[in-house]
Amino acid sequence: MSKKALISNIQNYSTKDGPGIRTTVFFTGCNLKCVWCSNPELIGPGIKVMYFENRCRRCGKCAETAVNNSIILTESGCEIDREKCTNIEECVEVCPYEAYEKSGYEISVQDLYNKLIRDKIFFEQSGGGVTFSGGEAGLQHEFLSEIGAELQKDNIHTALDTAGLITWKKLEKAISSMNMVLFDIKAYDSRLHRKYTGAGNKLILENIKKTAAKNKELIIRMVIVPGMNDNMEDIKKRISFIKELGSAVKQIDILKYHNLGEGKYKSLGMIYSVPKDLYREEGFWKKVKEMASETGVKVTIDG
Repeated sequence: MSKKALISNIQNYSTKDGPGIRTTVFFTGCNLKCVWCSNPELIGPGIKVMYFENRCRRCGKCAETAVNNSIILTESGCEIDREKCTNIEECVEVCPYEAYEKSGYEISVQDLYNKLIRDKIFFEQSGGGVTFSGGEAGLQHEFLSEIGAELQKDNIHTALDTAGLITWKKLEKAISSMNMVLFDIKAYDSRLHRKYTGAGNKLILENIKKTAAKNKELIIRMVIVPGMNDNMEDIKKRISFIKELGSAVKQIDILKYHNLGEGKYKSLGMIYSVPKDLYREEGFWKKVKEMASETGVKVTIDG
């Protein structure tokens, strides 16, 4: 077990990433750029550094450390030129107030296994297990295959939460040691999908079909953002597609958009482009749930 993965954090006692009580591992790196992403620190590759203005006391340590005069003290905190600040990770070490924070670290299969196995009793009592999420965990398919196999030796239920935008060869490797796959369908129309995620969805839909054909249990997740991918005709097409997958689908999760990740964008020096106060009436969500229920599987609404 020599492989290493780049992850951001491990969340214990999760109840929304598959059956039972679960431990969710968030992998860094994603090949989609969803406008509404709530984990922007996981989008690009590599370790990120987040700056929290509310913790800053303007001591100037970071400005002294940063090269190219890339950090300037202001009345409210620090102004960071992230293109010029090539040594921003050093600010994490010198800041006495923890205003800078790293997101992402490497971990080996063995070390991750040692952390996950501690929760085995909770998995056994609740019918839970481990879910690998992101970002796009499937991009680190070799690691997933290995850690999943180790967990399954201990009869621990494993699941992959994926958008599925990777070659089938890689995805097949990633799910080889998974009991369940949680697939995100962000839109059915490829043009709509490209507009809001930066990529088309032909490969994604093909991969979902191939996964279902392998008799892997599926949970299909549909995040719905008012004014973006909430077109009722597109939602109907997504549900029709789900019906065609057959008995592999065990559950449909309808995920209402939330802006809980907005603060992360500011801490990363990124622009949050989703309008505020997005809203759909309760009758809309009721209708979507009724339509999804026609598939004959369990339907949940979160948010």
